[in-house]
Amino acid sequence: MNKPKICACIVNSDLESVRSVEPLVDLFEVRIDLIGNGWQELAQQLKKPWIACNRKVAEGGSWQGSEAKRVAELLTAVDLKADMVDIELGTEKLKEVVPLIKKRSQCLMSFHDLAGTPSSGRMREIVQGQLEAGADIGKVVTTARKFEDNLAVLQLIADFPRVRVVSFAMGPLGFASRILCPLVGGDFIYASIEAGKESASGQLTVKDLRQIYNMVPE
Repeated sequence: MNKPKICACIVNSDLESVRSVEPLVDLFEVRIDLIGNGWQELAQQLKKPWIACNRKVAEGGSWQGSEAKRVAELLTAVDLKADMVDIELGTEKLKEVVPLIKKRSQCLMSFHDLAGTPSSGRMREIVQGQLEAGADIGKVVTTARKFEDNLAVLQLIADFPRVRVVSFAMGPLGFASRILCPLVGGDFIYASIEAGKESASGQLTVKDLRQIYNMVPE
């Protein structure tokens, strides 16, 4: 089994805290909507691969500007050599934006359900739609309302064995899916740099997650 990959979510411009977890993670997510001014300078100092994300409110983010400006920030990340750019499946003018991302970066296409977990059939349709739209990696994030939602999002990874997929459920009831995502074939999983700095509900810290994965036999 491949070593589970951890992506640490950067939510502020505290480079010292970023450096403290660098040895424990495989990549970073730069949350432009949470960091605000200064994200570009921070991104250029990262020593690991990084994902640019500028999440809109409707999908759980904090971006307050226009949609055009939101996308423009992501394209700036492409110029800064972001390894991946996270763009939502529901983004306006998606067909125009994806080729611009893929000039230099990989396209991580995401879908978020803040209310619950769609049916397995619907989630498969979402990933298929992401792939057809040009995604290099498909990402489906739901909200767990019952334990079985963990199984549904993990099954989605198994349903696409030859595709890079990230799939898990948010919230306290989605805890298991976060831990298991990369153990059942998910591309990676997100973690907070420290407690109280989570970018989404139910996120574990980098240190706790790495400690768990260190228990897993090679």
